[in-house]
Amino acid sequence: MSRAELPSRRTVLAAAVVAAVAGSAGPASAGTTTAGTPTGGAGVTTDAGRAAARTVDNRAWTSYTDWRGGTAGGTRAVAGARPGLVIARPSGTTDYTDPHTGSTAAWEYATWTSPVHRLEVPATEVIASWNAHTPEGTWIQIELQGTYSDGTATPWYVMGRWAAGDQDIRRTSVDDQTDGRSTVWTDTFSVDDPATGLRLVSYRLRLTLHRRPGTRLTPTVWRLGAMGSDIPDRFTVPASEPGLAGELIVPRYSQEIHKGQYPEYDNGGEAWCSPTSSQMIIEYWGGRLSEEQLSWVDPSYADPQICHAARYTYDHQYAGCGNWPFNAAYAATFEGLQGVVTRLGSLTDLETLIAAGIPAITSQSFLEKELTGAGYGTSGHLMTVIGFTADGDVIANDPASDDNEAVRRVYKRREWENIWLRTKRYNASGRVVSGTGGVCYLYFPARPTPRQRKALAAVGVR
Repeated sequence: MSRAELPSRRTVLAAAVVAAVAGSAGPASAGTTTAGTPTGGAGVTTDAGRAAARTVDNRAWTSYTDWRGGTAGGTRAVAGARPGLVIARPSGTTDYTDPHTGSTAAWEYATWTSPVHRLEVPATEVIASWNAHTPEGTWIQIELQGTYSDGTATPWYVMGRWAAGDQDIRRTSVDDQTDGRSTVWTDTFSVDDPATGLRLVSYRLRLTLHRRPGTRLTPTVWRLGAMGSDIPDRFTVPASEPGLAGELIVPRYSQEIHKGQYPEYDNGGEAWCSPTSSQMIIEYWGGRLSEEQLSWVDPSYADPQICHAARYTYDHQYAGCGNWPFNAAYAATFEGLQGVVTRLGSLTDLETLIAAGIPAITSQSFLEKELTGAGYGTSGHLMTVIGFTADGDVIANDPASDDNEAVRRVYKRREWENIWLRTKRYNASGRVVSGTGGVCYLYFPARPTPRQRKALAAVGVR
C-alpha cells in the first residue's frame, strides 16, 4: 500500500472487474471480548436490519469424504485429524518452464477434479482458496472451469501455481487468460460485462500435484474451495447498528519501518500491508517462525518475520505481495491454521467473528478525507479488524503506521463500513474507480471450537 493516492496493480485489477493455533484451544495471545449473540451472514443488511438476498456463495472441500468424492487421476484421500489429498501414483511426467527463472524441469504429476458445484449465487466473480503443505521438491496448480448462465463453458483457467517455498518454482498467477466473456485478473475470475446479465452458475476445481521424478515426495492439500459473488454496484451501503463491544489482543506490526528493505519484493515495506496484516493474525493464533527460517533476513532489521511474510506471499507475475489467496495459503503453512478469502456483508458479520475470537483482514480503498484519522489515501490497502468500541467504532491494527506503537487505530464506524463494502468510489481526480465490496481474509484454527464454527457458519464459511 502506498500512502499516495495512485493507481495500483490491484486497482487496475478491481477496476476491470467492476467495468466488466491449536485445534480446540484459544489463540496464544488472545484477549477477552464482551460476547454477543453471533448473528449475520454473507448477505448485506438493509436499513431496517433485515438480511437481504445472499450475494456470496462459499464452497470448500476439506473432509475425507469430500476428497473421496472427486475424480482422482493418481491422487488419493488420506484420513486423520486433518484429512487431505496426496499423490498415490503419478499419472505422468510433464515439463514446466518457469517464466520467472527461464529454467525447465520435468515433474511427475497427479490430479484431482472436484464435483461440479452449482452456485447458490450466480456469480460475476470467483476467487479460489487453498491450504497445502508443499515440501521442497513439490508444488501445486489450481484451476477453475465454469458454466455460464447461457449453458456454455469457460476454458480451464489457472488460478495459481503455488509452493510454500521459492526454491523449486516461483509462485505465480497467470496473466492473459480470457475467452472474450470472462477474464482472470491475477487471483480473481471476473465476468467481463456483468450488465449483459451473464453469470457463472457452476464450476469445478482441478488440482495438479507435482513432485520431482523418481521421488516419493508429495504435496498434501487440506483445503480447496472458492468464493463466488455477485455484489451490486454501489457507492454507499446501508449502515449497520452497533452490536458487540470488545477487543482482541493482536500483535501490532508496522509495514512502514520496513521501507527500502528487500525491494525485490514489491519495492519493500511501503507495499507490504497484506503480509504484515497476515503475520499479525498468524501470531495472534500462536504461529511463530524459527531462527532458522529467519536466518536469511538481515539481522539489523526489526521484526524480521514481516520480511519473511513478504517473501513467501510474493506473486512473481503480479510483482506484489497482495495476491489474496497466496496470503491465505501462507497462513495455512503454520501448524494448526487454515485460511480463506471471502466477502462479508456488513460490520455485523465482523462483530459475529470478533465475538468468537476471530479477527479479520479487510481490503479497502479511500481518499484521505474519507477515513478520519488515517492520515493517508490509498488505492488499495489491507488492515486487521480486532474489535469495536462501545459506540460501535472499528478498532483496527493498521500496518500503514509510522511504528508498531501507532498501529492500533480507532476508525469511525460509518466511514469505515462504507469504504470497505462499496464497489465504486471517486478517486482524487474525480474519476469513478472500484472498491473491493467487502473482501477479507479469515484465518482460524484447523479444528475450530464449537463457538468459532458457529460464527464462521453464520458468515458462510465452513
